[in-house]
Amino acid sequence: MASITLTSKRQVTFPRETCEAMGLKPGDIVDLESRQEAGARIWVLRPRTIPDRKWLACLGSRAQKVTDHSMEAVRRSIAAGRKGRP
Repeated sequence: MASITLTSKRQVTFPRETCEAMGLKPGDIVDLESRQEAGARIWVLRPRTIPDRKWLACLGSRAQKVTDHSMEAVRRSIAAGRKGRP
C-alpha cells in the first residue's frame, strides 16, 4: 500500500506509481470526494477531465477585432446592438 505524508503547509507528494496509474501529470487537477461506505468515511481521488475545446479555435475568424475597450466604446457597442431590436 502506498502512503503519503502531509507537510506543515498541508501539501502532499503522490508516489510516482500512483500518478502513473491515475494518468496524472504536473498541473493536473484531482477532485477529492468524501463518501460513507459500510459505516466508514472514505475519500475518493478522481482526476478531473478537461473537456476538449479545440473547436473554439474555429471561432477566431468570426470574432471582431476590437482594440478600444473604453467605456464609451462599450456603450456604443451596446447601442448598436440594441438598434436591431424592437
